[in-house]
Amino acid sequence: MGKKLLIIESPTKARTLERYLKGKGYTILSSNGHIIDLPKNKLSVDVENNFKPTYAIIKGKTKLIKQLRKAAKDASSIFLATDPDREGEAIAHHLAQEIAEKIVPFRVLFYEITQESIEKALEEPGYINLNLVKSQQARRILDRLVGYKVSPYLWKTVRRGLSAGRVQTVALRLVVEREEAIECFEKEEYWTIEALFKKEGNGEFRSSLAKISEKKPSITSEKDAEKLLANIKKAAYKVSKYEKKNVSKSPPPPFITSGIQQDASVRFNFSAKQTMVLAQQLYEGIELGKEGPVGLITYMRTDSFRIAEKAQNEALSYIKDEFGETYIPTKKRIFKSRKGAQGAHEAIRPTAARRTPESVKPYLNPNQFKLYSIIWTRFIASQMADAIYESVTAEMEGSVFLFRSNSRKVIFKGFTTLLKQEEKPDTFVIPPLVSGEKVDLLSLAKSQHFTEPPKRYTEGSLVKQLETKGIGRPSTYAPVISTIQERGYVTKQARALIPTKLGRVVLKILIDYFEEIFNYDFTKEMEEELDEIEEGTKELLTVLNDFYKPFSNMLNKVDKAVTKIKKQVEEKTDEICKLCGKAMVIKWGKYGRFLACSGYPDCKNTKHLDAQKVDGKCPECDSALIIRRGKFGRFISCEKYPQCDYSTAVTTGVPCPKEGCTGELVEKVTKKMKVFYGCSKYPDCTFAVWHKPVPKECPHCKNPFMVEKFARAGVYLFCPQCKAKIKTKE
Repeated sequence: MGKKLLIIESPTKARTLERYLKGKGYTILSSNGHIIDLPKNKLSVDVENNFKPTYAIIKGKTKLIKQLRKAAKDASSIFLATDPDREGEAIAHHLAQEIAEKIVPFRVLFYEITQESIEKALEEPGYINLNLVKSQQARRILDRLVGYKVSPYLWKTVRRGLSAGRVQTVALRLVVEREEAIECFEKEEYWTIEALFKKEGNGEFRSSLAKISEKKPSITSEKDAEKLLANIKKAAYKVSKYEKKNVSKSPPPPFITSGIQQDASVRFNFSAKQTMVLAQQLYEGIELGKEGPVGLITYMRTDSFRIAEKAQNEALSYIKDEFGETYIPTKKRIFKSRKGAQGAHEAIRPTAARRTPESVKPYLNPNQFKLYSIIWTRFIASQMADAIYESVTAEMEGSVFLFRSNSRKVIFKGFTTLLKQEEKPDTFVIPPLVSGEKVDLLSLAKSQHFTEPPKRYTEGSLVKQLETKGIGRPSTYAPVISTIQERGYVTKQARALIPTKLGRVVLKILIDYFEEIFNYDFTKEMEEELDEIEEGTKELLTVLNDFYKPFSNMLNKVDKAVTKIKKQVEEKTDEICKLCGKAMVIKWGKYGRFLACSGYPDCKNTKHLDAQKVDGKCPECDSALIIRRGKFGRFISCEKYPQCDYSTAVTTGVPCPKEGCTGELVEKVTKKMKVFYGCSKYPDCTFAVWHKPVPKECPHCKNPFMVEKFARAGVYLFCPQCKAKIKTKE
């Protein structure tokens, strides 16, 4: 009888499992993700035949499938242990179809990669959940229909290479609408008034004007503020309310996918994609010296706050030993998940409560350590006792004016001991007061303020907004946010997401002609319908048919408007074509906007738009030099191209710091078009940095160059050698 075959997705996870299952009769192989998918070169969905998908083996997976088939043929039983979500269920289903000829495979779910969890899952296997498979298939078909039916209209009207997406476009819409709100924002002036009171004897305290004639004050000018000050001074004041009580503050829940992406964005400036890659590594297993590979956290794609009782007990035991009995809550924490959350999943937590960040730090890279630290800390804190504060509220009334003071101080730190969330102590204390007691008004102060525009989204806050609106699911946040940046619809500056001109143009077309499917309510409802397919309460075909009929009408509408849209996208200019005399218009090309003759295709004259001139002359024809953008990023070329084809890299003016190298640092791009700066002598010299080098000597360590970095406060210079930071003059 052959060995038992266990198939998982990741080779890293396979190595971890081999440690736990060594000598137990298992052959462990990896599928490396999906083995079949809808081919990229065609729609592959037969709309006329109940939306039947046509799958094909993914390029490069044929040899792997043969290997898996051979192993399955010789196996006594097959266990499919792909990730415990819709995508994982679909992969398991496809594996079963492709490799299991004689026996029905078991389905096992590893929510954490630990000895106990693995053994329990293998002892109690189930079977493939076809409702989950159907839900994934419905999402895949819907996304394929939207992407492959809508994107071509962007190619026809703007340029090739653009894409539309069922969730991606809605995410772009959020970013664009936030930017428009910022642009339309008009700041409004308002004033606040603060008083300094004194009770009889000793005890001065500050208080803010809270009400005038039982209404919240609205003070819009200094003149109004001055008038109020004069009236406030005339009144006599007494205490109308004095309340002292203890209030408790509960800890936040452990992380779910959206939460970890938000927190990692704020704390470490990690992108959503970067966070998920690191979390995947921690989940699949890290080499811990003699222990071998160990899964450090539970499954990281989850929207459930549920915690296993065993893990909760471990955390409570650790808290008791480390902090004492008083830090144990009076009853176990239960955090409520949102409606429709995946109840079988847990929140993201460490697989062992006593495996502290410091204990594994030697085995983690700096970013893995950062992420594990906040996951461990958040989980342990979530199981600790409340923080308790003494809260004091006092209200003083005089005439029509009511002033209010609030203060609080920590009585018991509770969970804040670990999360270090203790607030700064108040700089003043409200003295003991008695209702009806007279107080003296010592002084008044007025302060001018202005309303602030809404803040641009960061990756973290965009994830939060998507989750709040019910758009997307844990597995989709990171790829969606990555896609809108890779397509050039959104750029990121100092963490903020800013829509590009291209992103605005694309969104306008999509909203004008497909508003019904790219609005927030529709996208949320579609996610709920996919959940209903998963739960078995809705049929896949019903969802697809309900979607496609109105969608088809939209396609017919936009099909008749292609010429009109194309004209709307083009921007007229006053410039005249030098070849035929017709007006030049601004069009979109592969590398951005450019000037083209309106007489195209009869006249194919084009011109670089807003060409940035650089110092120097073309060494071949003595013409001016300009910066252009091409397949490999920006470059310097002759103004008279194509008559003169001279070109060179965009230099930073910083000599390569590598000893003995005579090159200089020039602008380059990765395969994914991310800008970096490398030596002009590559491949002989491989020196490179991510941030733009500046030919300025560090004033601290005399390093010959610094680099530009961005923060919320603006641009600053950073020394890569001594880590010094210098603010730049605006």
